[in-house]
Amino acid sequence: MKKTRATTLLWDYFLMTVGSVIFCMAWTSIIIPTGLTSGGLTGLCTIIEYASGGVIPMGLPYWIMNIGLLVIGFLSLGRAFGIKTIYVIVLTSVLFNVLPLFPELECHDFANDKLLGALLGAALESVGLGLVLLRGGSSGGTDIIAMIINKYWPVSPGRVYLYTDIFIIASMLFVPDKGLIDVVYAYVIMLGFSFGIDFVLLGNKSSVQILVFSSKYEQIADHMISNVQRGVTALQSVGWYSQQESKVLLIVSRKYQMNEVLREIKSIDPKAFVSVSTAMSVYGEGFEEVKSGYKKNKKDKSGGIE
Repeated sequence: MKKTRATTLLWDYFLMTVGSVIFCMAWTSIIIPTGLTSGGLTGLCTIIEYASGGVIPMGLPYWIMNIGLLVIGFLSLGRAFGIKTIYVIVLTSVLFNVLPLFPELECHDFANDKLLGALLGAALESVGLGLVLLRGGSSGGTDIIAMIINKYWPVSPGRVYLYTDIFIIASMLFVPDKGLIDVVYAYVIMLGFSFGIDFVLLGNKSSVQILVFSSKYEQIADHMISNVQRGVTALQSVGWYSQQESKVLLIVSRKYQMNEVLREIKSIDPKAFVSVSTAMSVYGEGFEEVKSGYKKNKKDKSGGIE
């Protein structure tokens, strides 16, 4: 058991290290050499480098700001920070100062095609940070700001990210030799990163919730269970116009299985009315395990919490 836990922990840190290297190289090898930026603390530090004409390399303010945010975070949030997050913050801060020492790693091929550079930079950035997040780490920066604000004010982290990114990217307009087109490319990176990180984190784990309205609900339900291997729940319903009682089928499946499920439904009842919606999280058998953060006390037979 101890060997398994140690192996898992080593694997976590290995992937977080690889992810941190990819994340930092996306900036130092593609985004910055192409003259671009994006949101977050990394984007702010990049803008500082541009505004200073390269006198202040982005690794310096990145390191200073992260240390400051860590101190404020510890004072405000206590033990909310994990060792993995601290490890990633320290590692990325070091990488942002070390990688620029190797100019051969910089790619200037996208200077005349900034759109391609923006898309590739966003892709690498999302893959790198996605690996970090998948193993329980975090790159700090605006994550810490969002956690602190969310503790004292009822503002969602997503809204904090949105507002800070919009403000940081818009400040590019005040940098010499930068203009509106650079701001547009920065928003392209931001959007590309958002889609990319969702793909990396969710991937084939994305789920959909399907509601089926059909007079042939019995045939469809039996077919789903027997041939498609999907669970089905029949919900009692009443058509308000006809005042006839019927049943609505509720089917939850992986997103990659959606087309198969819809095809099978239509093969039984071409006139079936089907509603599909994205399920943010699905927990239970066949999907994700519920992670409550609590452990049952084995000595407590009543099911109490330690």
